[in-house]
Amino acid sequence: MEENLIIEAKKLLQSSKKIAIIPHRNPDGDAMGSTLALYHFLKKLNHQPVVISPNEFPDFLAWLPESQNVLIYEKDRNGTKNILEKAELIFTLDFNALHRTGEMENVLNTLQVPLIMIDHHQAPDTYAKVTFSDTRYGSTCEMIYDFIKSFGNGNYLDKTIATCIYTGIVTDSGSFKFPKTTGKTHRIVADLIDLGIENTEIHNLLFNNNTYESLQLLGKALQNLRVIKDHKTSYITLTQEELDLFNYKKGDTEGIVNYGLSIKDVIFTAIFIENKEEGIIKISLRSLGDFDVNQLSREHFNGGGHNNAAGGKSMLSMEDTIKQFENVVKNHPKLKF
Repeated sequence: MEENLIIEAKKLLQSSKKIAIIPHRNPDGDAMGSTLALYHFLKKLNHQPVVISPNEFPDFLAWLPESQNVLIYEKDRNGTKNILEKAELIFTLDFNALHRTGEMENVLNTLQVPLIMIDHHQAPDTYAKVTFSDTRYGSTCEMIYDFIKSFGNGNYLDKTIATCIYTGIVTDSGSFKFPKTTGKTHRIVADLIDLGIENTEIHNLLFNNNTYESLQLLGKALQNLRVIKDHKTSYITLTQEELDLFNYKKGDTEGIVNYGLSIKDVIFTAIFIENKEEGIIKISLRSLGDFDVNQLSREHFNGGGHNNAAGGKSMLSMEDTIKQFENVVKNHPKLKF
């Protein structure tokens, strides 16, 4: 991390402050792991931090240390707005554009308080007073590790913080199989294990916590899997009716998109999930090699992310969204074989 940015951040943290820490809407393991790791660290520095999530986080993350103290904006808009207005400093983690907070954006845009961004996605906005943005990192939790280490030999890292950091690293790295898993990633994890994290148990809590209904939903998703063979592309659809049939809960579709890349010769896959309450089709995109889904999502699906993993949304019907997707695929120069 750049030394001048660290110096600026340390200045903002010199005296005890009321601090709000915010992940993106629909937070994943990296978002919750990084916010809670920072929360525990700031408490050690005698600050008064609070984590405010834009909406509910998945049940498979509810075991994280002090996750029960995370406030949910959409469950208490007035109360959390009041906390944000009284905050003396705000951290935004694992996102780099305020619209990623959903409704909270309207509140955040009215605040005069300094913001610190820590994020690893491409093309950051300029809303923060201090911006730590580096796409070389595989997760925001790796950045939080370096951020905490930059505060010197204060023995700030402990098992609790390490558990949160490990959660974000293991989820955002696809259990260490994604391209941005580096030697440094493993060296960080080695340090976390030496701090006493129960890595086997964390894996069980994250990945072996399915319900019968969530596995039935997975089966339905795989039934809906389609392949566009001539373009090395696959995609999955899940309608609202299908989600309701299997009593969908937040987090039940986590990771399903990756099944599309397990098909031989497929280099690009997507999942389309209908949300009638919001009136959108939520889209997740994954790719192999140099096929850039970040750029594709920005150009066609109101989203973005990383080269090999991005998200987006469509305001069209499921049928029309799929037609648009298939048209994009069939006309994309890198998908013509």
